[in-house]
Amino acid sequence: MKHRRRLTWILLVAFLVVPIAEIYVLIQVGKVIGAPLTILLLIADSIFGSWLIKREGARAWEALRVALSSGRMPHREVADGALVLLGGALMLSPGFVTDVFGVLLILPLTRPFFRRLLATLVERRLTSATFSRGYDRRGRGDVIQGEVVDR
Repeated sequence: MKHRRRLTWILLVAFLVVPIAEIYVLIQVGKVIGAPLTILLLIADSIFGSWLIKREGARAWEALRVALSSGRMPHREVADGALVLLGGALMLSPGFVTDVFGVLLILPLTRPFFRRLLATLVERRLTSATFSRGYDRRGRGDVIQGEVVDR
């Protein structure tokens, strides 16, 4: 319940703050370089984003295919694919603020940082869900507190 409230607030703030920030940045950039150049920059940004998504998405897909064909668990490759997908969604929305975050999620240089962050968030979520359902760290049923008495 606590996680759900936190997520609701995060989404509410994101849906209010991000569009306002995007509009503010677009206006400021437009004031500095003019409206036609701002529009041209947004178009160039979209072209670059499409190319980057296509390139990194293909790399992530190939890495996933190789991991699966070699029989190993593709946790890193799945995380990379998810980050490229999320970054691509951010790149598709118009504006400079979301594009910056999208590029950071997609670039191979910055993706390992976000992969670790994603792994930490998933681990926390799974751990709290597991313990709230009465499982111990090894996933064994209900935990019964007690003490050992030797006879």
